Amino acid sequence: MKQRIDGITPPYDPESERALRRWMPPGVTQEPLMLFKVLQRHPDLASRMRELGASLLVHGLLPDADRELVIFRVAARCDCAYEWGAHVVAYAEAADLSPEQVPLTVTGTPGDAVWTPRQSALLEAVDQLHDTARLGDEAWAALRDHLGEQEALEFLVLAGWYRTIAYVLNGLQIEREPWAEAFPAG
Repeated sequence: MKQRIDGITPPYDPESERALRRWMPPGVTQEPLMLFKVLQRHPDLASRMRELGASLLVHGLLPDADRELVIFRVAARCDCAYEWGAHVVAYAEAADLSPEQVPLTVTGTPGDAVWTPRQSALLEAVDQLHDTARLGDEAWAALRDHLGEQEALEFLVLAGWYRTIAYVLNGLQIEREPWAEAFPAG
């Protein structure tokens, strides 16, 4: 499988260098992710995407554990090994998931005994949105048992945002980063 649009390559022009560094967490010196280098082929679009992505990742109302569980599950349901593997490596600790739970974000179900009621509600909501682009009354009620109104709105945007990211990554056939976790077998 060949990547459909190549990312920009070093040496970066000063504007691209600044833009790529804004995508990366402060103090990180590793090469920017391929996703960011590809998006930089369209700097205006990349800039707009970075604003929403950063606001969800850094300034959101959802606790880190909820945010990452949602991202792991959306990536898994979209068969997006790139996003799942990068987030597992970068944010598994923030997700506060056990080593048993991390692979179950790909292979498990919301009803598995390892999930708390809150985690099950989040997973069920992701699964319903993925399967139907809708959220049934029971799933909504379960979600609202754990999330306030603003958090519930943010959940919907977060899930949709990472589905968009999965579309970009899968549509362009961007291979997962070499350091990223691979999907679990099974």
